[in-house]
Amino acid sequence: MKGLTAKQRDILAYIEDFISTEGMSPTVYEIAGYFKIKTSTVFAHLRALQKKNCISRSSKARSIALTGQKRKWRHPAGLRAIPVYDEMNGGTSRYTGAQKELYCDASLFEKTLHSDCRDLYALRIHGSEMKEFGILDGDIAIVKRHPDSVKQGDILVTIENGESRLKSCADVEKDHFSLIDANGKIEERPLKELSLTGVVVGVQRAL
Repeated sequence: MKGLTAKQRDILAYIEDFISTEGMSPTVYEIAGYFKIKTSTVFAHLRALQKKNCISRSSKARSIALTGQKRKWRHPAGLRAIPVYDEMNGGTSRYTGAQKELYCDASLFEKTLHSDCRDLYALRIHGSEMKEFGILDGDIAIVKRHPDSVKQGDILVTIENGESRLKSCADVEKDHFSLIDANGKIEERPLKELSLTGVVVGVQRAL
């Protein structure tokens, strides 16, 4: 939607998805918890969305309502739409090709990952640098945001120089990771210096 910032678009999409799935609107605390931001920041974004006539709300709990053009939910029950991106530098670069959403069985992730599909996004892979790890050019990696933990063998999505990079986790210590990049180079990275945007939990093969 024109006139919205990237974060406002993300919050509006989250509200739409939440209402579609749960049959009620999210609370400010649920929005803050999902995006890992302060409730005061959420209030600021909600006020902006109100001014732009995207939502309406009152002081009552779960009072957020969509007022602008709503999505038409045409996918079968049980399937969830995951947004597809080219880059995840702040989550602002949506994939510009034909496939902008990836549909998956929500129960699969809830049972195996104990994760809501709203915690997932998909990243279009460009190049074959990660072929040694079974990820090829054109594949779509399904990524879990804000992973609860990272273990040896996980494929991590990081941001370096403004671009998404996939690296394999060779070892995990208390305050740093040993990572293997696409060229097989091993590097030690302190946890506080790692710009982690998620962990790959699945791959859709390019046809």
